[in-house]
Amino acid sequence: MLPDAFKEAVNIINTIESNDYEAYFVGGCVRDVLLKKKIKDIDIATSAPPTIIQSIFDKVIPVGLAHGTVIVRHQGVSYEVTTFREEATYSDQRHPDEVTYILNLKEDLKRRDFTMNALAMNKDGELIDITGGKLDIEKQMIRSVGNAADRFYEDPLRIVRALRFVSELGFSIETETFAQMKRLNKEVKMVAVERLLNEFTKLFQGQFVEKALTYLKQVEIDSYIPVFCHNPHLLKKVKLPFTPFYSFGEVIVYFHHIDSRISISTWIKEWKCSNEIKNEAINLYEALLYYQEKGIDKWLVYRLKQKHFQSFIHLVHQIHQNVTLHKHELNRLKKMLPIQSKNDLAVNGHDVMEMFPNKKRGPWISNLLENIEKAVVLQNIDNNKKAIKEWIQCHPPEVN
Repeated sequence: MLPDAFKEAVNIINTIESNDYEAYFVGGCVRDVLLKKKIKDIDIATSAPPTIIQSIFDKVIPVGLAHGTVIVRHQGVSYEVTTFREEATYSDQRHPDEVTYILNLKEDLKRRDFTMNALAMNKDGELIDITGGKLDIEKQMIRSVGNAADRFYEDPLRIVRALRFVSELGFSIETETFAQMKRLNKEVKMVAVERLLNEFTKLFQGQFVEKALTYLKQVEIDSYIPVFCHNPHLLKKVKLPFTPFYSFGEVIVYFHHIDSRISISTWIKEWKCSNEIKNEAINLYEALLYYQEKGIDKWLVYRLKQKHFQSFIHLVHQIHQNVTLHKHELNRLKKMLPIQSKNDLAVNGHDVMEMFPNKKRGPWISNLLENIEKAVVLQNIDNNKKAIKEWIQCHPPEVN
């Protein structure tokens, strides 16, 4: 019986089959059916070449034509559709030198990373398993498809993916697969940092992250990944229990707390993080420093972005394990704030300049506005022009 999550996707397969080609659900979505987990992305493998897929569907995004992959949009949902293929050598240990389209699903499944991901399912929900993936799932085992060394040498990111799956699923790694991960660990240096960042973000978010970190230390790939490779002491200083993180920005702040000599900017640069991750890390770290000095108050809640509340609470719990914070308390304080942003202040830079017409523009204006902002947030003054002007007279700006 096909799970409800696949009902709309069946229309994709029906369209392909009506054009005399084969199509199957493959990979992680099939694995998650067996695990009885929520289905996320639904991927489809087909004997139809990309040109055919582009011609029979109205909305197709050619995301990976060189590798036989396109995105088909149906009812507002994206489905990754990839042509059956076999791959030759991997000179760059990321992309195959040559991709050959084939008509055989079984040969396509043999090129995949782990047996639990080398599964297919037809539109009637019948399982196709040629590598023993179903049994390995039942045994909660991560096993390479075919020769483990070949799979990891083809794409060393698979070493990290194995650890990520440990973190997400709590599975163990099969003996030979583990041995080859350790033997080929230095190949991880060949992987683009952006790809590592994606996998490590998921690894730190996994329910079984503590087990994954134990494997990571045993495989010793921390010797070949950004920042950790120059600082082997970091993982040794991790406090247990170690619970899942919500974001990579949170991970950066945690390890920066462990060793503040490694700046946040160093983490951002070496991991090639986005501005979003950078801003999150800075916001969380400033909040953490303030908390350690003054605890929870309205100024902390005002400065900490609400979308980072959960990460902040987790950081505090991970670092100060005898402390208990609750998100509802932060949300309660947030609602009580007299203003939600600087734009809500009753005065602005022009008002300040009018009060001091003989003073030159300079940093003193923004410094004064921040002092006003803090006084309003802490409810030391009311947020109206009269009260603020009286406060300024008692707290005149310092101008060099």
